[in-house]
Amino acid sequence: MSDSVDIVSEAESPAGRARRVPLGRDFGKLWTAAAFSNLADGIGRTAVPLIATTLTHDPLMISVLGALAFLPWLLFGLPAGMIVDRFDRRIVMAAANTVRGGAALVLAVLTVTGTLSIWALFAGTLVFGLGETLFDNATNAVIPGVVKRAQLDRANGWMQAAQITIDSFIATPIGGVLFGIALAVPLWVGGAAYLVPIVLALMLPLSAARPLREPAPETETVPDPTAPDVAPAGPTFEPVPAPVAQTSVSAREAIRFLWHHAYLRSMVLFTSIVGCCLSFAQAVTVLFFLDVHHVDPVAIGFVTAGIGIGALVGSLLASRLVARFGRGPVMVGANAIVAVSSVLVGLAPNVGLAIAAYALMAFAVSTWNVPWGALRQQIIPPHLFGRVLGITRMLTWGIFPIATLLGGLVSRINLQLPFVISGVIVAIATLAALRLLIVGTREAGAEVAARAAA
Repeated sequence: MSDSVDIVSEAESPAGRARRVPLGRDFGKLWTAAAFSNLADGIGRTAVPLIATTLTHDPLMISVLGALAFLPWLLFGLPAGMIVDRFDRRIVMAAANTVRGGAALVLAVLTVTGTLSIWALFAGTLVFGLGETLFDNATNAVIPGVVKRAQLDRANGWMQAAQITIDSFIATPIGGVLFGIALAVPLWVGGAAYLVPIVLALMLPLSAARPLREPAPETETVPDPTAPDVAPAGPTFEPVPAPVAQTSVSAREAIRFLWHHAYLRSMVLFTSIVGCCLSFAQAVTVLFFLDVHHVDPVAIGFVTAGIGIGALVGSLLASRLVARFGRGPVMVGANAIVAVSSVLVGLAPNVGLAIAAYALMAFAVSTWNVPWGALRQQIIPPHLFGRVLGITRMLTWGIFPIATLLGGLVSRINLQLPFVISGVIVAIATLAALRLLIVGTREAGAEVAARAAA
């Protein structure tokens, strides 16, 4: 099945011209594992809020589900990064999906026995989020170990395309239909879907298990962005991925790196603001379509599929846009589109225009995610990646629950108002960060790989 992702990436040839280079079978295994994990996530992401609406219609209570999904990044983001840098990343991915699959099956049993409560859904959502901190962190950390540096934008694009395709076009419509059959069915199916990525994660190569060996921290500098690979191959790998063989892993080293990297530090602040705006706007998306545009609950998955078209297009075009215009300009444009489309969602007079505007916003978010993900993988040393990503997610995603709850409170006044407020704030933040996104990205050396792949 991994052969289905024998996709190609542009890299610089000896003659200076672009040539097509396969991302390879190891990336295919990772891609397939992520795809099945996204299938389970998507089914749950659709079914859990729908199940919650059978227990309560309070916008604030529904928004708590969204808040709890992000809360683990605040409480467990850094420890998850330390675990990813300390232990075999393949085992971390498998363990994370084992936890999430178990939570889905427990909720299914409670539903069948008639003992399910909103508090049980809250607890299950918290466990799903805990597993996500480990699986998502490990997956991002593994990518540079299975592809070359110049392939990072394309690899991230295909990973995100898999997420969107499975989540939006397959999982969420299925989740809505399964919900219409019986409340417990999507939970049973979602729990079973976590089994495949457990097996595939354990089949990944040794390069995915651990960060490559680096010079001593006190002699390190930011890796040369013109290097053909993320790190040397061959003997630089750990011979055996046993935890006892790993050197000491501490948070202090990662915190020091992030604090002294002015560009990354500023980008974390900017992404926190924009991410909070999106969480604020999308706090009660399900109720927005159910109550404002009178969409049937069974059809929610198909609404999400319509939105997913924009997200998929953004994922597939992002690497080409980056190669053509550079990461900085693409990130500026993506945020500008987010601002405009968010306002349009709130003001849309009918469900068709609301879906179209939401799809445009999803396109912009996906377009942003690809260069932002590749940028971090390029400038963060591999042995620090898990911890630095954990810290950045803790500082960004960790405060999303507050924004989500605020969105739920504002939605009690008007379900459309959060989208308008969000768009205005994103526009102001993007204007204030123009120099950071364009000049800062260039000065940080984060445009080099994009030019090499052009």
